[in-house]
Amino acid sequence: MRALIWSPNFTRLLRRKVRQNPLLRQSVGNTLRQLADDPFHPSLHSHKLKGSLAGVWACTVDYDNRIIFEFVEDPGSAENAIHLLALGTHDEVY
Repeated sequence: MRALIWSPNFTRLLRRKVRQNPLLRQSVGNTLRQLADDPFHPSLHSHKLKGSLAGVWACTVDYDNRIIFEFVEDPGSAENAIHLLALGTHDEVY
């Protein structure tokens, strides 16, 4: 299981999205658990991004929402971790 590192931007966007749609909290929680367990699980539809977001990855929360993340080395344990960058609709995060 990989560690999840929450960026301040991701935390702020998550709070805003959950305030708008409280049911999203459970979907995001399930997605984050799956992402930490297996970032390439087929249900996540994880894919590498191109262009200005090259080197960054995206996965699906639900039909509308995506999580943008990158693989980094955890400074505390020197193992791979997932740095959560953004959460939002397709148009908001790309």
